[in-house]
Amino acid sequence: MRTEVSQAARGALALLAAALLALGSAAAPAAEEAGAAEGGKLGADWQSWRAKNDVSDMPSVQRGARNFVSYCMGCHSLKYEHWSRLGHDLAIPQALLEKDLLPPGDKTTDYILTSMPASDAANWFGKTPPDLSLMARERGADYLYQLFTTFYVDPTRPTGANNLRLPAIAMPHVLSELEGLKGAVFRTVRKSDGGSEQVLDHFVPLAPGRLSATEYQGFVRDTVNFLDYVGDPTQTARHALGVWVVLFLLVFTWLAWLMKREYWKDVH
Repeated sequence: MRTEVSQAARGALALLAAALLALGSAAAPAAEEAGAAEGGKLGADWQSWRAKNDVSDMPSVQRGARNFVSYCMGCHSLKYEHWSRLGHDLAIPQALLEKDLLPPGDKTTDYILTSMPASDAANWFGKTPPDLSLMARERGADYLYQLFTTFYVDPTRPTGANNLRLPAIAMPHVLSELEGLKGAVFRTVRKSDGGSEQVLDHFVPLAPGRLSATEYQGFVRDTVNFLDYVGDPTQTARHALGVWVVLFLLVFTWLAWLMKREYWKDVH
C-alpha cells in the first residue's frame, strides 16, 4: 500500500514538473492558438463532446472492462457487480477472467471491490473515491466522457491536475501517460447580470502520451461503454425483448379488434 502511495506521489510530482517546464514555452503556442479561428481551437467546444458509445458493442465493453481493471480499480469499486456476472455478460471464459482480470485472492463470486481502504483513500485524496456502479446512470455517459477528456495541468492543485467537467477534482489524471499533458488557456466572459466568469478558450498540448488523440478517444469511449453496461447490465437484453413485446401488443390489439368487430357486427 505504501508503494502505491509513493507511486501516486511520484506521478503528481511528474505532472507538476512537466507543468513548470512547459510554462516558459507555453506563451508562444498560446498566442498562435489565440490567433486561430474559433472552430480550430483545441477543446473550445468541449461541452458538445459526446460519448457515442454502444453497449451492444461487445468488444468495446470487453476492452472497457480491461481498462477499468488496469486504471480505475485501484481506487474505485463496482459494489453491485459480481465478477461472475461480468464474465457471463461479456462472454469472457472463466479461465481468462481469472488470469487477466480477477485480482489475486478474489473469487469469481465476489463483488468487484477495490483493495484501497476507505480511510486511507480519504486521508490521501481528501475524500473517499466514489463507487462507480451507478455513475453512468446518475451522471450520464457524456458526462463521464467529458470528465476523462478535459483534464489539464494545474500546478495549484495537490495532484497537479484539474478538470473542466468537475473543477477542483480530487482525482489525479491517472490516464496522463496515455493522453499526454495539456494546459488550459482561459478567457473572461461577461455575464448578463454584470458579472464575469472564466471559460476555456483552448487547450495547449504540453507533452505527448502513448496514444494518439483518436486512440485516446477510443480508449475513453470503451471505458465509458463499460461503465454504462455496469449501471444497467440488462439493458441490451431488455431493449431486444422490448421489440417483441411491442409486436405482441400490436398483434393482440389487431386480434382484439377483429373479435370486437365480430361481436358487434349485428349491432346498429
